[in-house]
Amino acid sequence: MRKRLINQDITETASIDTDWLNLELLAEVEISSEDASYPIESALLPGLTCGWRAAEAGKQTIRLRFNNPQQIRLIKLKFEENQTERTQIYDLRWSADNGVTFHEIVRQQWNFSPTGATSEIEEHQVDLPAINLLELNIIPDITGAPVIASLTQLRLA
Repeated sequence: MRKRLINQDITETASIDTDWLNLELLAEVEISSEDASYPIESALLPGLTCGWRAAEAGKQTIRLRFNNPQQIRLIKLKFEENQTERTQIYDLRWSADNGVTFHEIVRQQWNFSPTGATSEIEEHQVDLPAINLLELNIIPDITGAPVIASLTQLRLA
């Protein structure tokens, strides 16, 4: 009988070798607010680890406007919350006409708990051949409590 060992960690390491887009060169970022100690670059650029945080509570928007249309195959998001129990919703949408029309990619809800789930990592495989705008909207707490939105990491390939 022939046999072969297979790698059980394939799904966990799928994005390790991914060639992420250099967002610093390819896009302009628009944000609804920003805490000066946690700038958006900290979530978008490799090597920076503190992530982005809003300056005020409530719904926040992060918009990437690409200099030239981009093909996107993979979107990776990472959120962390170690202090407050809350339910967050985010939605991702894209446009090929500079925001005249939008197409939803995903709308997702996540329950954070300091004693349980403190991080959410999502990888969305997509087939977007030529987009010029990607928008992430975050509602940090569906109850309307005055919670500050944050994003640890956003990567595109």
